[in-house]
Amino acid sequence: MRIGIDGLKIPESAKRGACGTLAHARELGLEGVFFRSVLGLSPTLDPVELRTVRARADDMGMYLETGLGKVNPFAIPEAPELRAVGDGDTLLGFRRMMEACAAIGCRELWASTAMVKPMFAGRLAWDRFRTDVTWEEQLVAIERFLSRLAPYARDLGIHINLETHEEITSFELVRLVEAVGPDVIGIVYDTANALHRVEHPVWTARRVAPYVRQTHIKDAHVAHGEDGLYYQLRPCGTGVVDFAEVIPIITGANPRVNLTLETYESYEDRPRNPEKWLLEIYDEEFLRAHPDLTTPEFAAYLKTVRDYEQRIASGELPDLDTYARAPFGYAEAVHYIKDSAAHIREICAAEPANSLR
Repeated sequence: MRIGIDGLKIPESAKRGACGTLAHARELGLEGVFFRSVLGLSPTLDPVELRTVRARADDMGMYLETGLGKVNPFAIPEAPELRAVGDGDTLLGFRRMMEACAAIGCRELWASTAMVKPMFAGRLAWDRFRTDVTWEEQLVAIERFLSRLAPYARDLGIHINLETHEEITSFELVRLVEAVGPDVIGIVYDTANALHRVEHPVWTARRVAPYVRQTHIKDAHVAHGEDGLYYQLRPCGTGVVDFAEVIPIITGANPRVNLTLETYESYEDRPRNPEKWLLEIYDEEFLRAHPDLTTPEFAAYLKTVRDYEQRIASGELPDLDTYARAPFGYAEAVHYIKDSAAHIREICAAEPANSLR
């Protein structure tokens, strides 16, 4: 398996640009870069700029993945570049992005269904809990928009891959894929995001595996706090995700999938403490918003949390506040990447050869 990095999260990506980021990733021992938006390769979709990035990746033997953006009509206004690239026509903008990706051989394209609002606490940080439009109405709008993009995708031989993003459940994603068509819609499996939706990583992997075409490989602390559970990103192997279980499920379904690390940005790139998100799992309204969640999976999830809390109590791992106080500059961000890559490589090496090819 090839292990790469999310181009948004690798340190100094904004300063280095796309080609510089590819070179940086290679210096760190990685094998590819997943740029979430093709507009990050060229804001104007300039063919020369795009071909230059493609050639740079090919010269270094790196995989190059990219994407489109938000496909929720209620979230698209928060990303005006998606409309601007179509000269005011959103559908045209997406078509232009898809055509530009296909022209450089990128046909697995990331998309997500909403945006996080980190300035708000608890569930209101996620568009699932918006009060001006229900999540059910947003899902209907997403399906309709994807259905309008589907003919372009079929013509170009493209998959629009929806991330298991923090606001959407894996159950909902599978229904979207099957409604619009798995010939044009796939899934980006983020190994830690479904924890926000009280889903067990292994159970989630089993649900989405048939449709996974891209990945975000990351880990997270999940443990009890004052108002519920708190989630915080951690290097792979130091959180609740059991990669020895998850990775064979995904690679068994798609042996060619790339494993893209999503790590934490240094404070120099984004000056703030490591995120800590409140999961209000004992709140009635929060639980009511997860109608597909079963009691057995909820129990398995809570057992995973309990086991993780025992690792913290033993002193093996730092608690949330201790980790948040530690420095996290360029050097720490690089260690985070290298430690995560080493853990995933160890998992891959331990698997039978035929399960990871």
